[in-house]
Amino acid sequence: MSRILSFSLAISCFLVVSTIVRATTDVHYCDKNEEYEVKVQGVDILPYPISRGEQTTFSISANNTDDAISSGKLVIEVSYFGWRIHSETDDLCEKTKCPVAIGDFLVSHSQVLPIFTPPGTYSLKMKMLDGQKKELTCIKFSFDVGFGSSVADI
Repeated sequence: MSRILSFSLAISCFLVVSTIVRATTDVHYCDKNEEYEVKVQGVDILPYPISRGEQTTFSISANNTDDAISSGKLVIEVSYFGWRIHSETDDLCEKTKCPVAIGDFLVSHSQVLPIFTPPGTYSLKMKMLDGQKKELTCIKFSFDVGFGSSVADI
C-alpha cells in the first residue's frame, strides 16, 4: 500500500513540475546568409507547452553587435499548418529597455491565447526593425499549444 502511495505522490509531483516547465526552442534565421546586426541567442517559452487561456511569456535573448538602438518595431507573424493566422506589430521599446546598447539584451512578450486556440504546433516569424525600418534580425521558430484543457475551459 505504501508503494502505491509513494508512486502516486511521485506522479503528482512530476505533473506539478511539468506544468511550470520552461522550454528553450530551436531558433533559425529567416535568411541563413544574412549578417544580422542583432544576433539571437535563444528563445525561452514559459510555460511550455503553452496552455490555452493562460499567460505565456516569450523571452528572446539577443546581442546587439552594432550601434545603439533608440527605437524600432517587432513584426510578428504566427502560422498554423502553413496558414498565417495572426500578425502584430509592437513597439520594440515596450518589450525591452531603450536605447538598446551594444551587447546582450532581452526582449520579452507576454500573451494569453484564446481558449478556442486549437492544440498543435505553430510557427512564429519575428522581424526586428530599427526606427528607420532597417531589418536588424529575422528569426523563425516553432512552439506547441497543449492538448489538455486549461482552467479557463472549466
